[in-house]
Amino acid sequence: MKRIVFMGTPDFSVPILQALTETDNEVVLVVSQPDRPKGRKRVITPPPVKAEAEKHGIPVFQPERLKNQYEEILVLKPDIIITAAYGQILPKALLEAPEYGCINVHASLLPELRGGAPIHYAILQGKKETGITIMYMAEKLDAGDILTQRKVPIEKDDHVGSLHDKLSAAGAALLTDTLPDLFANKLDPIKQDDAKATFAANIKRDEEKIDWTKSNQEIYNHIRGMHPWPVAFTTYENKNMKIWWAEMDDASYEGIPGEIVKIDDNEAIIVICGNQKGLRLTEIQPAGKKRMAVKDYLLGSTDRIKTGTIMGG
Repeated sequence: MKRIVFMGTPDFSVPILQALTETDNEVVLVVSQPDRPKGRKRVITPPPVKAEAEKHGIPVFQPERLKNQYEEILVLKPDIIITAAYGQILPKALLEAPEYGCINVHASLLPELRGGAPIHYAILQGKKETGITIMYMAEKLDAGDILTQRKVPIEKDDHVGSLHDKLSAAGAALLTDTLPDLFANKLDPIKQDDAKATFAANIKRDEEKIDWTKSNQEIYNHIRGMHPWPVAFTTYENKNMKIWWAEMDDASYEGIPGEIVKIDDNEAIIVICGNQKGLRLTEIQPAGKKRMAVKDYLLGSTDRIKTGTIMGG
């Protein structure tokens, strides 16, 4: 039985922690980010991994800055430290302490998509597959030697939420398959080729905005790659409008990118994209309103939606 310290914070990490509790090893500590304000009322809320750890009676440590507060981990003398979307850099003293090192469950096929938003970028870039990598941690971001990998296909209607769940489950399964061979010294780590590295930095606000000059496929990928968080947006009547979902429309249209060319059976708003093809907006959130189906919006707003007007201007 090995002594494990698990480090994770968001929903992605929860199935991975669950899987570890079902092995013959002992999770002696869970390290997570501190409780944070959440929602409009800013209620102090524990991260999902903390809630899961408490279900299993596992002690939880939530340092504000791990680099200054890691002695509590070293005292436990873990055989291995496992991280999955923890959210802080591990100091060198932690990386070097465990007998079996520190390993990370990362949601891409490294060296592709290093960084904090690999699921978003896999969809934004229109990839047909991504996957899980389990690798040794290094001081350089997501650059450690690879232990195991597993591919996960991306379906044409996958979005960040659905792919997140697939990858989280795949990460849990791959980790439990990897640990016995790691503990038995049966794995030969593979160095990453830095020349092939690509990066997936956390999404910035200006990257959420739709660029209607791009093709309808690229914009469809953009909407999927921002759903259900942080959500793509455009402007309409000088106000921001979130675009929760859309569908491809490969008919050709005359007009300029961003132009509303058709209200389709009161079910969708069709907008021209840069390749003169259309995109059917089916779920939106106008400024100051709740998320809603376009058909519900049109019932009360037909006088404010006109063909020929421009989105994103």
